[in-house]
Amino acid sequence: MEQLEEKIKQAALTAGYEACGIVKISAVAGFEKELNERITRISGSGLFYQNYHRFAHLEETYPWAKSIVVCVRGDGKYKVPNSLEGMIGKSYLFDCRTNALSPGYVNSFKFEAFLKDCGLNAVTERRFGITALRRAASQAGLGLIRKNNFFYTNSGSWVSLEAWLIDRELEAIEKPTIKPCPEGCTLCMNHCPTCSLSQPYTMNPFSCVSFLTTFGELNSTRDRFGAQIGNWVYGCDVCQDICPFNKNVRSATEEFPGLAELSQQISLEKLVSADYDFLENTLQPKFWYIRQNDGWKWKVNAINAMVNSYEDKYQECIFNARGDTQPKVREMAQWAIRTLGLE
Repeated sequence: MEQLEEKIKQAALTAGYEACGIVKISAVAGFEKELNERITRISGSGLFYQNYHRFAHLEETYPWAKSIVVCVRGDGKYKVPNSLEGMIGKSYLFDCRTNALSPGYVNSFKFEAFLKDCGLNAVTERRFGITALRRAASQAGLGLIRKNNFFYTNSGSWVSLEAWLIDRELEAIEKPTIKPCPEGCTLCMNHCPTCSLSQPYTMNPFSCVSFLTTFGELNSTRDRFGAQIGNWVYGCDVCQDICPFNKNVRSATEEFPGLAELSQQISLEKLVSADYDFLENTLQPKFWYIRQNDGWKWKVNAINAMVNSYEDKYQECIFNARGDTQPKVREMAQWAIRTLGLE
């Protein structure tokens, strides 16, 4: 009779994942040591990372859990609309976690149903993960974490991870086939726009472009980081795009559901001029790292990008933003006018 581990792996492949592994709960125990080392290297980062400690103590919240089923989904098959390249991070464009129309979302629930049909108690947390996903996937031999902190398989870093806790002690560990980062390679660190990647395998979360354009607030950091952010409005791909292990790994042959249509509604000018109903009820459910009540961040980030890549066509849009209903947008528009010498 086929072992349960093999049945689970096959079901994951059927559900569209490119790989699946299973590790015991103890496999993530070392995560806390790594986390503490990272906090020590980056002064003041303890507050940011404080909630991550729970990933190393799963037994406290899930005393019944014995193993972790971790799956890798490849996103490199999807096309990036030309207009969004360098503006919105690729992983966010293809994010399945809350997108009920995406195949990844649907298949995730089908796979979870399979686990439960096997008689397993299976629990996940789809938004931010139920455990340290990259460590669990590494321990399962599905790939490795590179110096830029991203998880890589043979598909490069254009993958997403998902994991379930189960109440059976199972194990299915692969032998990774990809090479580690060359010892002397510092490309990702050298090209990080804000020097957030100051050391291998770590980063300053508060200066990361992806943080600044989503959870952070650009208004309060624009004088320090505004120029370095370039044209990014939501997320950043620089350290991944420059990585040699991401060269020629994207097939980009398929359309992600609804993305081509949505891309027609997104440009720097359209974002600054957008009504808040569009930003909060059309964009926010897809790009949910910006909270629904923070739709003004899209406009602030877009104005910053306009300053960094200024064209005369942006002038009217920036001037009009002085009359926006949100004070932080009005403030950003005034800053842009002064910075560009348009007064």
